[in-house]
Amino acid sequence: MRTVDLSPLYRSFIGFDHLASLMDAAARTDKQATFPPYNIELLDQDKYQITMAVAGFSEQELNIESENNTLKVSGTKAQKSAQPERKFIHQGIAERSFERKFQLGDHVKVINAELEHGLLVINLEREIPEALKPRKIEIGSGRLLDNK
Repeated sequence: MRTVDLSPLYRSFIGFDHLASLMDAAARTDKQATFPPYNIELLDQDKYQITMAVAGFSEQELNIESENNTLKVSGTKAQKSAQPERKFIHQGIAERSFERKFQLGDHVKVINAELEHGLLVINLEREIPEALKPRKIEIGSGRLLDNK
């Protein structure tokens, strides 16, 4: 994989260092976890949905936090000593704790989350404040004022 030198951006653009660090983090794929699997869907222009396969986890074992444009979903399984001894012939359902982080865009908010049939569904929506929305400027038909 090729690496991209972003140092010219640091010299020319002020305030974009956060974007460059996000790009650096995205380029480091060797440490990204693959569990649990997930989908990200675009439902509408400003509505998104994350679906995570969390089979074997209850609502009490899952935690969802949103802070500073980062969505963190974690699952903590109960200690093995608290569970009765089980003998598996094959164990394909992972029962390990996890933590997955998602970088959210500006003004993206978590609307709700539901757990059903081993799937955790998190609904998100971009809510752009009125001050940042484009507005139409009417052109007046009056004459210009003369400064005498």
